Amino acid sequence: MTDEAAGESWRLLLGDSCERLEEVADDSVDLSVYSPPFSSLYTYSPSERDLGNSHSDAEFFEHYTFILKQLLRVTKPGRNSCVHVQQVTMSKANYGYVGMSDFRGEVIRAHQRAGWIFYGEVTVDKDPQAQAIRTKAHCLMFQTLRRDSAANRPALADYLLLFKKPGDNLVPISPDVTNEEWIDWAHPIWWGIRESNTLQYQSARENSDDRHICPLQLQFIERCIRLWSNPGELVLSPFAGIGSEGHESIRLGRAFIGIELKPSYWQTAVKNLEKAEVARGLPSLFEADEEPEDVPA
Repeated sequence: MTDEAAGESWRLLLGDSCERLEEVADDSVDLSVYSPPFSSLYTYSPSERDLGNSHSDAEFFEHYTFILKQLLRVTKPGRNSCVHVQQVTMSKANYGYVGMSDFRGEVIRAHQRAGWIFYGEVTVDKDPQAQAIRTKAHCLMFQTLRRDSAANRPALADYLLLFKKPGDNLVPISPDVTNEEWIDWAHPIWWGIRESNTLQYQSARENSDDRHICPLQLQFIERCIRLWSNPGELVLSPFAGIGSEGHESIRLGRAFIGIELKPSYWQTAVKNLEKAEVARGLPSLFEADEEPEDVPA
């Protein structure tokens, strides 16, 4: 199932990124910002096209590599891709032991194999108490600490992985970032990214959601867009979800193109991008009285 919606400064495609990225022109994207499905950690839809439904890490990265190569093709030389990841935990039920897999490292190596340059990274601080409450992770519990601290480990951080397409950047970026902001953002750890600072997502939920929706924090997206793109340039997300990257792109005066596989997320993203344009006082090309096609997930 495919569909499309557009506004004055955005275009949102419904479908598989492996296919719909082919519609994006070579060397046309100034920056990409996104969070890929974390292998089998989060399942977002029952579709076999969903990377989160991969049966193994090998299958996941085989699928993901198609997208990485397309992203490389559409990105302008010398420009960046900002990828949000987290390490993936391994449960005793699935692996026979409790531990972690190096998902972050595998994502880096997959990009390098696809032709990207691994250019930098940032660790994003997370609240261990909030994580313990949300995930019920025994490794963070006080009772585990008192019973046998060999089973404790620190909370999982988020990571920004920064990749660059080879070649010379022909249009220098003059970021709207103050020296004081850069002093803060140049640290290898980003503090103050509020985990609750996300778009509202309840309207995108469906009964077929296997686990949960986890939109990317708006402050994370804002820093990436302001640091690595100029006003008026094009930002891309191949996993647009409910439109977080598009919302921030429009708010910050950039253009946006996104792709989302799941119809309910796509429909919510369309509404969020419409609202972002209204907030900036921009007219929309997507008719307000024309509802998106009602399609099953």
